[in-house]
Amino acid sequence: MRPAPTPVPPPETEIEPPGVPGLSGLLTLAVGVVVLAALYVGREVFLPVVLAILLAFVLAPFVELLRRGRLGRVPAVIIAVLVALGIMVSLATVIGFQVAGLASDLPRYQSTIETKIGHLREGSLGKLPALLKDFGRRFDQAVAEPPPEQKAPASPSVAAPPPPAEPNPLPVEVHEPDPTPAQVARNVLLPLLEPLATMGIVFVVLVFILMQREDLRDRMIRLFGASDLHRATAAMDDAARRLSRYFLTQLALNASFGVVAAIGLWLIGVPSPILWGVFAALMRFVPYIGSFLAAVPPILLAAAVDPGWSMALMTLALYAIGEPLMGHVVEPIVYGQSTGLSPFSVVISAIFWTWIWGPVGLLIATPLTLCLVVLGRHVERLEFLDVLLGDRPALTPDENLYQRMLAGDPDEALESAELLLKERSLTSYYDEVALRGLQLAANDATRGVLTHRQLDQVRDVIRALVQDLGGHDDVEPEPEDTSGTPAHLRYLLRRLKQKSKAPTVVGLWPAEDAVLKSETMRATLGANYYVSSLRDAVVQCLKVATGEEKLPEPVNSSSANEATAAKRLPLPA
Repeated sequence: MRPAPTPVPPPETEIEPPGVPGLSGLLTLAVGVVVLAALYVGREVFLPVVLAILLAFVLAPFVELLRRGRLGRVPAVIIAVLVALGIMVSLATVIGFQVAGLASDLPRYQSTIETKIGHLREGSLGKLPALLKDFGRRFDQAVAEPPPEQKAPASPSVAAPPPPAEPNPLPVEVHEPDPTPAQVARNVLLPLLEPLATMGIVFVVLVFILMQREDLRDRMIRLFGASDLHRATAAMDDAARRLSRYFLTQLALNASFGVVAAIGLWLIGVPSPILWGVFAALMRFVPYIGSFLAAVPPILLAAAVDPGWSMALMTLALYAIGEPLMGHVVEPIVYGQSTGLSPFSVVISAIFWTWIWGPVGLLIATPLTLCLVVLGRHVERLEFLDVLLGDRPALTPDENLYQRMLAGDPDEALESAELLLKERSLTSYYDEVALRGLQLAANDATRGVLTHRQLDQVRDVIRALVQDLGGHDDVEPEPEDTSGTPAHLRYLLRRLKQKSKAPTVVGLWPAEDAVLKSETMRATLGANYYVSSLRDAVVQCLKVATGEEKLPEPVNSSSANEATAAKRLPLPA
């Protein structure tokens, strides 16, 4: 009897290596290089324009508020710009007086500084340089001294006559002539000319942006979103509102931190507290390290003013307590959510814009990067900006699970599953994530692009995942908030249907909610009726109770989900 033939595995499909970049890829690379070169070379032109755009986001709500007071566009824009200019000039004046007063008082602190330096030299810290110097001197002598057998012979008894003394050099003094009034004016005005010219360009561009804001918006829509004008218009308007709210909130928080720092330094007794308060408010625009850099000058000044160390320690405590409190308590409460930027992109953007535009680029790095991320979320051609700089996951949950299967990493797959199970039930996870991930694996296996080792890894990972989730309860988690998010509303309706088969009615406010206008979104949520007022809700309940209106036919939720997914528009931060 012949033995059964060994099954031969199907041949694996050879995957061609990536080829040389085509013409389109080279053109994209060339465009990127040209843009970077233009930003670097033309910073004198682009920097005022960018500052004007950021100021326009800040002043736009104020202009709208003035226009609601029955002011025309031109008077509202002029008043808003004059108010912003007045605030900046006032701050510059105060900073100038504070710097002048601090410079005049610095000689008085010289004795305190010398005393503290003397105390440090007398202590063990001061003896360290002498010990190092003595060690270096002895080491040099040991290296330079020749061995005994190579020493030079003794000198003769008759000493050589001393060399003749050289004449002393004549002292020479150089006196510069007193500067003329023209030279004084040139030395004082020329350094101020460039900042004043930049500020003038910024406010001129700002006026035109605020005057023609709608026209500029329409031109951007025509340039990037002409295929869907309605959706692109709504997206741009929503992005502008969110950016304005974010910039105003950030400006208010940083200004509040500066005020608190100035008051605290004034109570401690540090000179020029207003200067350091303004400096702290500005440096908070620098991500992560701005506040710590702002704390260094007042701490050093407090150490120079106070004969002891109590003032310096209190200043250090003020910043050490105030910054974590503002960053980890106040800001999460005010913002309510993430800014939309990944931490890595914040650091890289700070380095990039500092290299391109110097210190000003460092201050505006985060707002400018946020603008690019929002633009990438609403403009299809610029979606790569959101992928590179945004904080949203680059892969969907099912794609992430399949990628972990290919990598043979069940631990990270389980970690991702536990995070998702906080928002959905176990069966929902299997339906919407695990089965879709397996479908991706099946598609690749059908095409023959998976090796036997990868197929074994997929099998092992999914088996380990099912075993680890075997003890998880299949219950729908309670959402923290059921308002404002269609996903929370969908979960709430699903739990209600599990407890009761009665028809459901959903009230949505305001009346222009997107759910009330979209048939696919209503089908996805799964309610029977949707109303936008209490009166409509009462009328609808009476109609159903009296049998005047029949229940609508149920809609296939899977097809509705697919239709909604194709039209879903991500919101900016």
